[in-house]
Amino acid sequence: MPDLYFTPGPTALYFTAEEHIKTALKTGVVNTSHRGQQFKDIYKACADNLKLLMEIPDSFHVLITSSANEAWERIIQNCVRSDSYHISNGPFASRIEKIASQLQKNTHNLKVQDGKVPSLEEIKVPEAAEIITICLNESGTGAAFPLQLIEELRNKYPDKLMAIDGVSALPVVPVDFNSIDTIYFSVQKAFGLPAGLGIWIVNDRCVEKAQKLAAEGVMIGSYHQLPEMVEKAAEYQTLETPNILGIFTLAKVAEDMLTKGILAIRREIDYKAAILNIAVEEHPQMEHFVKEANVRSKTVSVIKTDFENTQLIKYLKEKHIHIGTGYGKYKPEHIRIANFPTHSKEQMEMLVDLITAYRG
Repeated sequence: MPDLYFTPGPTALYFTAEEHIKTALKTGVVNTSHRGQQFKDIYKACADNLKLLMEIPDSFHVLITSSANEAWERIIQNCVRSDSYHISNGPFASRIEKIASQLQKNTHNLKVQDGKVPSLEEIKVPEAAEIITICLNESGTGAAFPLQLIEELRNKYPDKLMAIDGVSALPVVPVDFNSIDTIYFSVQKAFGLPAGLGIWIVNDRCVEKAQKLAAEGVMIGSYHQLPEMVEKAAEYQTLETPNILGIFTLAKVAEDMLTKGILAIRREIDYKAAILNIAVEEHPQMEHFVKEANVRSKTVSVIKTDFENTQLIKYLKEKHIHIGTGYGKYKPEHIRIANFPTHSKEQMEMLVDLITAYRG
């Protein structure tokens, strides 16, 4: 039996990814010039397929980065003159605030208890703040930020840029692009691809802000200045030699997801999340870290165990099934289980059966 990876990233390859990688090797895609027409066609296919899959408006630009981590820095450099506002409800949500502090911005940070999300009333964005940052799916704690709350924030603070970390949520979560200005993700989670590629999606409000800052003499980066990235992307080019293999494979996997249908993918995610939730709720030695079901992630389940988590991890590994440990300070006491499009219903059912029968 081949190993199954329910780790929250890197995770199992999307079931068609291996064939696409083989095709890239056989056809010379990995040897092509990033200034040639073949690469332009690959970039265009990737951008077009992602726009169709996630219903991204034409007013947004699909840019290539090395990772989502890079997007944190690019967003702060290009879109913030002095002040930023951050909703930090977990280890990943808090990192962009750390980046902003390192870039010597005045940061305003709403620290929320791990596993929870704030109410609209708790979010008080100061006038000076130019941007609001949100983690759509906190894969360290399993908390999912409500889409309705993002819409309410947009209506309450229409002049602020809305920056969303979508790493372990896209393309599963149906984001309303009218409520945001920029969103980004890495491919090693819900898209099920090898790590080493990030996608940064930005609208013209972000580009105009970067242009304005640059005109004022504000340093907006070196080789990755947003206006130049967008200018290159209009020609399906990048400023540097990119991860061509990753872009090609993402284009193909996004096409495969389109063929299957995003609604079908989301229905499967709902089913798999439901049976896993029931198994945890009925297990005498497990409980969800996120207590409120309406803000519990469907794609990364974070589960507290009454026994040493390494026992279950080892037990499953002996059966060629891999799950994640807790993140950061929760490493010894939590397990994390990914529920991405690459995980079939049958695979999740098998995992659930094993968890249900297990006693520490």
